[in-house]
Amino acid sequence: MPPLHLRLLLPTLALGLGVAFGYVDWLGLTLTALYLAWVLFTEDHLPRWLWWGGGLLGGIALAAHLMPGFQPTPLWPARQLSPGATPYALRLSWDKLLLGLILLAWWLGRLPLPARRPGAALLVGVATLVAVPLLALSLGLVGWQPKWPQQLWLWLAVNLGVAVLAEELLFRAWLQEALVVRLGAAGGIVLTALLFGAAHIPFSPLFAVVATVAGLGYGLVFHLSGRLWPALLLHGAVNALHVLLLSYPLRSA
Repeated sequence: MPPLHLRLLLPTLALGLGVAFGYVDWLGLTLTALYLAWVLFTEDHLPRWLWWGGGLLGGIALAAHLMPGFQPTPLWPARQLSPGATPYALRLSWDKLLLGLILLAWWLGRLPLPARRPGAALLVGVATLVAVPLLALSLGLVGWQPKWPQQLWLWLAVNLGVAVLAEELLFRAWLQEALVVRLGAAGGIVLTALLFGAAHIPFSPLFAVVATVAGLGYGLVFHLSGRLWPALLLHGAVNALHVLLLSYPLRSA
């Protein structure tokens, strides 16, 4: 378990860079510092429900870009990655990046979870990799569009290092673990997957259905393996298959 001062390096460095380059203003700096302090320094001093609930609300605000004080960094302009797909613009969201790094600092300070059934986790991961793209194709959300986009490395860095990291830490590490304690494994995993799907409704209701199935796979892998990194790898692999083999982000209406 790394000491706290080492775990603080990544979020404080990212916050400093965001301020230095003008993508995080004084309000964003203040709110992020307060969220970091809440998550990392008040756990032992507040009622559990208050600490956890405040961390969840702040995490949702950062993930959904509801917290003021942040300006995304454009990385490439909107363009079609494949024929028949909606245009896609890549940008770095500093609020979501900071959420992931703050929760990572918290997660690295926890004791490891027990490995329940790692073999079953592998089978669930393979099934998820197959089922999610097939479901998206069958629902007509995407088409078969194999490609190798320009600047793929940049997409990988942002998607895996920002979106996947923040979403898995918020939904699986923060939310699912608490719900499993309250509702049992089945209830906690299913409810987390439903909430994960609901968070994707702005893309489309059918996309939310696919995200729910994917979230169920990620949640099972996390629970069965007792480790977060297999869920991170699975989430990243599903997203990579999407961008490499299918219409990205979605097929045009």
